[in-house]
Amino acid sequence: MFGYKVPAPDEAMLISGGRRGQGGAPFRVVTGHGKFVIPVFRKTRFLTLSMQEAEVSETCVTKQGISLTVKAVIAFKVGNDTESIVNAGQRFLSDQDQMSTLSARIFAGHLRSIIGSMTVEEIVTERQKLAEEVLDTSKSEMAKIGLIVDSLQIMSIDDMNTGYIDAMAAPHKAAIQRQAQIAQAQATQASVEAQQEAERNKAEYARQTAIVQARYKAEVDQAQAVAAQAGPLSAARAQQEVLMAQTELAERAAELRQQQLVAEVVKPAQAEAERVRITAAAEAERMRIQAEAAASYDRVALDRMIIDQLPLIVEKAAAGLNGANINVLNGADGLSEIAAGLVGQGLAILESVKKGIGEESGKEGAGGPKPQVVERVQIENGK
Repeated sequence: MFGYKVPAPDEAMLISGGRRGQGGAPFRVVTGHGKFVIPVFRKTRFLTLSMQEAEVSETCVTKQGISLTVKAVIAFKVGNDTESIVNAGQRFLSDQDQMSTLSARIFAGHLRSIIGSMTVEEIVTERQKLAEEVLDTSKSEMAKIGLIVDSLQIMSIDDMNTGYIDAMAAPHKAAIQRQAQIAQAQATQASVEAQQEAERNKAEYARQTAIVQARYKAEVDQAQAVAAQAGPLSAARAQQEVLMAQTELAERAAELRQQQLVAEVVKPAQAEAERVRITAAAEAERMRIQAEAAASYDRVALDRMIIDQLPLIVEKAAAGLNGANINVLNGADGLSEIAAGLVGQGLAILESVKKGIGEESGKEGAGGPKPQVVERVQIENGK
């Protein structure tokens, strides 16, 4: 828009002309927003508020009279408040590069002053303390020109080849070197130990690997042997199964043959034997019955024959008494006794004949009366 000006975020817009600014400043300060500026009657200029730096390289003399070259870097900027902007604008608006040059000179002077009150050892070992003292002494002076310092860094300290700093550092260097050597020796020892441990681990690993490989090889060999024996073993088992089947078949055939023999030979033989035994027993029983019947018949026939022959026997016995001189003492009773004796003699003969016939019947078996028995009886009766 015509006449409307806006400063950048890191700039301050200074408007001159018209009424004066704050505190009697010859211009008005605008930051962070825009403003209408009447052309011809107002003039605008811009002051940078960005961070800037200045390098300081100064030869200083220490408290001990030793010259040192100190290099430092200063980081500064124009303050954000209106007073700082006014002070900086009045001094550097026309040549803003002068801010770095003037700041470096201001810090160089303070740096020489503070280093002159310190020893080399303090400067070398307490750089942060040196920087803080320089900042503190220059702060008020920098504020007068509208600048604020954010930081001061001591970059290097050089004794200009006098060897002082090196000599001062020699014990530390020796100690450091000694520590470095010790550390190196320890590192070497640790490295050797680590290498030895690595070698041991490697050897152990090789041993374990060899054991595992041997175990695997043994398992593979065993598997191969089992595989190689699988065929013969299978054939042997098959042959064994065949033999077992053949044996079982032979046993069954033998059992069947035995059953056939029992059915064809033993059973018929047993049946025949049983038949013969039963037949023999029946025949024996029949013969026994016949013998008993025959014996009973013989006794009946013999008794009948003896009875038939008894008168003849008695007659023969009586004939034997014919012409005998017999004295009868008691009359009729005596005669009766003689007759009774004859009859008794006949009965005794009859009993003897029966006994003889019974013995002959037991020896000769069943059958009718034998002629010789009858003849013997007759002969005995003749006697």
